[in-house]
Amino acid sequence: MASEIEQLKREYLEHLEIEKGSSLKTIENYERYMSRFLEFAKIQSPNEITDELVRNFRLFLNRQSAGNNRATGATLKKKTQNYYLIALRSFLKYLAKRNITSLSAEHIELAKVPERSLDLISSQELNRLLAAPEGNDIKALRDRAILQLLFSTGLRVSELCSLTRDIDFSTDEFSIRGKGSKVRVVFISDEARSAVGEYLKKRNDMDDALFVKADVEKADKEKEALARRSIERIVKQYAIKAGISKKVTPHVIRHCFATDLLQNGADIRSVQIMLGHSNIATTQIYTHITDKQLREVHKKFHSKK
Repeated sequence: MASEIEQLKREYLEHLEIEKGSSLKTIENYERYMSRFLEFAKIQSPNEITDELVRNFRLFLNRQSAGNNRATGATLKKKTQNYYLIALRSFLKYLAKRNITSLSAEHIELAKVPERSLDLISSQELNRLLAAPEGNDIKALRDRAILQLLFSTGLRVSELCSLTRDIDFSTDEFSIRGKGSKVRVVFISDEARSAVGEYLKKRNDMDDALFVKADVEKADKEKEALARRSIERIVKQYAIKAGISKKVTPHVIRHCFATDLLQNGADIRSVQIMLGHSNIATTQIYTHITDKQLREVHKKFHSKK
């Protein structure tokens, strides 16, 4: 029979799924974070969660080896440690809403982490990447459409994978359901719309997914939709082909989408909405590298004699 705390953990995860509408990936991650905490804590009841227990858990996390880096002595990054604390804090807030006695979530402070740096590629590298798929076979057409759509819309890779052929690509916008089941409108460029149209014309299968594996195209064969890892591999392969030495992922293209908008004068609030960020602080990571006004001030006034 499950202990009280294990039962509450299960109910909490169900709460994330049903009431909060969290994605299955988020629930899977929170289940892993909470399980590791409970495995460490060895408690039966929520009232056994104390400041001292949390402090000891933080020390435990801080001394854990990071993945396969035991030989180098590398430990879990502060950012990774914070994921565990965020999950625990969320669990404690859930308990408080149910009037279940436990430690207050406010007692848990996250570790300070270095300011996030962005992985970016130059506009020249981006252009080479977008032009890398060559030819008119189904695979080249598909991959060209993927790259153009990623840059045109700023979609997350999970959002791209969820697209179906039901979307009306004759217009320059469509709706997408993103994180937290929030719906937003994304806009598609002429280049991306044309690339998707050429790809769909070549498709002769019946699968609903927009992007599918491009092996043998048969009308009577149901194709397999591309998964996240497949999209990541496609982007990586074309980055290598384009002669880009940096690590390029779908999320790097999303960064390029945001910085391109800001560098061309878009306001940060609009970019926040287009990216689907719930908090504008998340979007503000882009501003320090895209502030054209500061750049112009420096250019105009620095070292003038």
